Amino acid sequence: MSSVSTEALLNFQVSESQQLITQMVRDFCEKNIRPKLMEWDEAQTFPREVFHGFGELGLMGVLVPEEYGGAGLGYHEYIAIITEVSRVCGSIGLSLAAHNSLCTGHILTFGNAAQKAKYLPKLASGEWLGAWALTEPNTGSDSGNMKCTAEQDGDYWVLNGTKCWITHGKSGDVYVILARTGAPRSKNNCSAFIVEKNTPGLSGGKKENKLGMRASETTEVILDHVRVPKENLMGKVGDGFPQAMKVLDGGRISIAALSLGIAKGAFDASVKYSKERQQFDQPIANFQGISFKLADMKTQISAAELLTHHAADLKNRGEKMTKEAAMAKYYASEVAVRIANDAVQIFGGYGYTKDFPVEKFYRDAKLCTIGEGTSEIQKMVIAREILK
Repeated sequence: MSSVSTEALLNFQVSESQQLITQMVRDFCEKNIRPKLMEWDEAQTFPREVFHGFGELGLMGVLVPEEYGGAGLGYHEYIAIITEVSRVCGSIGLSLAAHNSLCTGHILTFGNAAQKAKYLPKLASGEWLGAWALTEPNTGSDSGNMKCTAEQDGDYWVLNGTKCWITHGKSGDVYVILARTGAPRSKNNCSAFIVEKNTPGLSGGKKENKLGMRASETTEVILDHVRVPKENLMGKVGDGFPQAMKVLDGGRISIAALSLGIAKGAFDASVKYSKERQQFDQPIANFQGISFKLADMKTQISAAELLTHHAADLKNRGEKMTKEAAMAKYYASEVAVRIANDAVQIFGGYGYTKDFPVEKFYRDAKLCTIGEGTSEIQKMVIAREILK
């Protein structure tokens, strides 16, 4: 043990600031989200006003330094925030995570001083909502073969193509768009551009009619000869794909946190119901078939939480965490699906109705195994890192 650095060991003590943040988020969600979450889900309404409220609490720029108007917090606090929101509503947790980790996170990590000064304050305040566009109709996991192109024309780049599965694809105020600037499948063939909402030629396309996460807007983004000033290129030409992979490392921590929140919400509902529901003159929690499910659920949640905070610890210290983020995202997302499934089973027939919360957790959980890299992609990433 003497050879192990104490800096590499996790601190399991929850700080007072984390406790205060968690309670603040919990109070906000109970007041502003829980009463309307099923209404938004049924109508597929994206509640933009909630994100203005998040902005007032500093939750739209969790990781953004205070000099740019952000909260200046670390990844442990960020996990606590996303988890607490998702414990109530996965849709809202997803949108909050996408805004913070993807669009805002990309500009924070790879934007130059002028780009950060221009965009981060508005994103961190909630005045502007961020979107991040990588995926295309025929290049989901195969992003090196994207069809969306950017060609230089004097002091501008001209973007053409279609992106899909974009969170806030219509409602976003600023987009980070990844476009191909080299030959298909060639090395360093992709670049990242900041594009503002009202740029001519930029528009939202089809809105997806989804199984779950229905209050988080997901649409196509259409680029028809969109002229972007050259100063909106992030980094150098060809830097886009390496930038995206690093952004996704952090994004996968947020999806792990999203998964944790959904799992915890389903678990909490299951414990409460199992204590209240009577069969054979006693609570169903007394039956081993139920109590053992609860034991398995709690154990899996705890394991997923440890993996997620381990990745966060590495991220906070600026260390490489590609494998750890992939492990956290893979395990936590699969756990969320299993726990939501078990929750529906514990509720029985009632779990299959919209009168109880677990059917929504069940629908929402599945996206966590798909978005920001499928479970299969996570296993590829983990294996590649192991075998290096």
